[in-house]
Amino acid sequence: MVRIALDPTPYHSTHEFLDFFDVAAANGYQWIQLTPHPDFIPFFAHPRVDKAYVAAVRDRSASTGVGITSLLPVQRISWPDEPQRDAAVRNFKRIIQIAVDLEVPVINTEFSGRPERAEESEAGFYRSMEELVPILEREGVTLNIDPHPDDFVEDGLAAWQIIRGLDSAAVGFVYVGSHTFHYGDRATSLIPALRDRIGAVYAADTFDHNRSHGLRYITNPPGNAVRVHQHLRIGAGDVDWDEIFTALGSSGFLAREDAIICSNVFAEDETADETSAYQLETLTALVNKYR
Repeated sequence: MVRIALDPTPYHSTHEFLDFFDVAAANGYQWIQLTPHPDFIPFFAHPRVDKAYVAAVRDRSASTGVGITSLLPVQRISWPDEPQRDAAVRNFKRIIQIAVDLEVPVINTEFSGRPERAEESEAGFYRSMEELVPILEREGVTLNIDPHPDDFVEDGLAAWQIIRGLDSAAVGFVYVGSHTFHYGDRATSLIPALRDRIGAVYAADTFDHNRSHGLRYITNPPGNAVRVHQHLRIGAGDVDWDEIFTALGSSGFLAREDAIICSNVFAEDETADETSAYQLETLTALVNKYR
């Protein structure tokens, strides 16, 4: 059965880290994805937890009945400069150990390289994976990667080809709905190509920045190297969710017991509870319709 998880980012300013489990339960979720946070695993930094804090996370998960589907760290594992890449690998080794201690076999992340230095970033990614893949395989942890906008690879198919080049079942793909148009708007061809290597889907809507001849968003001066996308509630943007879920159903993803769908709406913090409940209801309906 598909596990629908909450990304608790909208609650960072109003709740303590351990209270995210209570928030998820209050909004009807049985699962949560633990995302970057100063009390846990910050962006681009070494984890801030010890054995006692890891035990506290496990206890809160158990007491609320909210399981942890996955960890979502963001580290510079594809950075073109060696000091930052080396630190990211060191941080990631600790993150893998935390996942093992929490009995969470899935880590979702991003490439975290630079588009203006794509060749160096890709080389850095493969160097990092030379160290990390053997650990992932040994520990039974799966790492799924999202080609995030403003990364060294943004097109979904090109990203899958890079992941496939690792030749390891321990590394898969995260399909992020709000990155659809940066991926190349290719859900109907990309999802079938990923087959069982799509490990997680993030559900948030966005507007198609390519519309109106690329002038839907105007930055000054024109030609700025910026990436624009949103994380809106489903139905508030241009993503074709029927198309995505048809592909997910046809590929078998929606019938997998290890499938993860994560609600990650970031743009509506003022209605976080209402939005979280809406997302759960909408995702449940989509899963039931297309499974």
